[in-house]
Amino acid sequence: MSMEISEPEPQHPKFALPVDSEHKATEFPLFSVAAPHMRAFHLSWISFFACFVSSFAAPPLIPVIRDNLNLTATDIGNAGIASVSGAVFARIAMGSACDLFGPRLASASLILLTAPAVYFTSYISSPISFLLVRFFTGFSLSTFVSTQFWMSSMFSAPVVGAANGFAGGWGNLGGGATQLIMPLVFSLIRDMGAVKFTAWRIAFFIPALFQTLSAFAVLLFGQDTPDGNFKRLNKSGDRPKDKFSQVFYHGVTNYRAWILALTYGYCFGVELTVDNIIAEYFYDRFNLKLHTAGIIAASFGLANLISRPAGGFISDAMAKRFGMRGRLWTLWVVQTLGGVLCIILGRVGSLNASIIVMIAFSLFVQAACGLTFGVVPFISRRSLGVVSGMTGGGGNVGAVLTQLIFFKGSRYSKETGITLMGIMMLCCTLPICLIYFPQWGGMFCGPSSKENATEEDYYSSEWNSKEKEKGFHHGSLKFADNSRGERGRRVGSAATPDRTSSMHV
Repeated sequence: MSMEISEPEPQHPKFALPVDSEHKATEFPLFSVAAPHMRAFHLSWISFFACFVSSFAAPPLIPVIRDNLNLTATDIGNAGIASVSGAVFARIAMGSACDLFGPRLASASLILLTAPAVYFTSYISSPISFLLVRFFTGFSLSTFVSTQFWMSSMFSAPVVGAANGFAGGWGNLGGGATQLIMPLVFSLIRDMGAVKFTAWRIAFFIPALFQTLSAFAVLLFGQDTPDGNFKRLNKSGDRPKDKFSQVFYHGVTNYRAWILALTYGYCFGVELTVDNIIAEYFYDRFNLKLHTAGIIAASFGLANLISRPAGGFISDAMAKRFGMRGRLWTLWVVQTLGGVLCIILGRVGSLNASIIVMIAFSLFVQAACGLTFGVVPFISRRSLGVVSGMTGGGGNVGAVLTQLIFFKGSRYSKETGITLMGIMMLCCTLPICLIYFPQWGGMFCGPSSKENATEEDYYSSEWNSKEKEKGFHHGSLKFADNSRGERGRRVGSAATPDRTSSMHV
């Protein structure tokens, strides 16, 4: 039975925020807790924040842990690599799980599965056990994919960059917050009478408990989409159950996803690397106290409070004026400047200059992360989870390779490693210029003049004729309509379908 999109259906749920034809919110009131859109936002960033705190709880206590476990520089380097390597394939798997089962169940399940590794950190007694708990705890960082998938499912094109930026950025704050939290908890426990080799072990129960509680909150209060959870929608027929093979195929065969995976490896991958090394770097190079080094290191991660969200906002703002081409140009410029600042950070020799350059570097590299996920939602509608997982996994691959090459053992000093890492950023950012959308263009080329180069053609091409006959592509057509704003200023002269469905329904 055919329906007019412009007419509100009486069976549709009412939303506190204005929505588009897919019931995605067209506004992003940051401090609202309106269900289901803003509730999903707050649950996603808090649970991701908890996972970041757990994954990077060890680095600020490394000076104590290494004395207790007799860790060498190589042991510490290997553990740092292990902490981010586990999530490489886990992020791709998480993307597929989100596409098939929904972000709520996928994220909560992974958080609960990895929480025991955080508890077990209190009982480790050797370098190999230290490496193993960091490896398994690091799997929880894959919740980043469910966070970005969830936001892309809840928020419309004009605000999806901001939603992704805030959810990812505030979640990444955990990497900075743990630099403050763990030394503080350690000091409190030690002041209560515990010896230092016991105090650091007890301290790990705090992030473990926080992570566990966040998973239950997602399960109890979260919702996969504006219209409900995947399981109910699949049963009712409101959401056709997709085939894994097709979802995976359309994700991995889209070259744009591979380019973003590479470039994200040298913005988020660099951020993960710095989270692992920065406290020890300041502690050793400038002979600082553990607490002081932790505070300085925390400032790097805490910049996510504004930097990554700013990247998302800038991406949306540039898209309104210049379309997708504006998003791509801004991503390239910001990430390139981040690479330049990374090189400078490795060259400066004074404490004050290092702190100033590090803060500036953090703002640009984290903004680049937000800008990346201003582009990701438009790569594929059908395989959004796979593309998000590939991009997120690329971040972890970049972190693993960077730490293996530049920060494992004593081949390079940390300052030299930081400089070389900046050069890698510059090189790996260049492929952004190869991303091209027929309907919107790329950095150096405008949109195609062919008649079939429209948003509808691009997103419906992910469905075959049999699937289209069954109407499986209708969601993609709605998304295509709602993404016309990516034309930028051209949208004003384009024939745009009636959007009167963007209302409170």
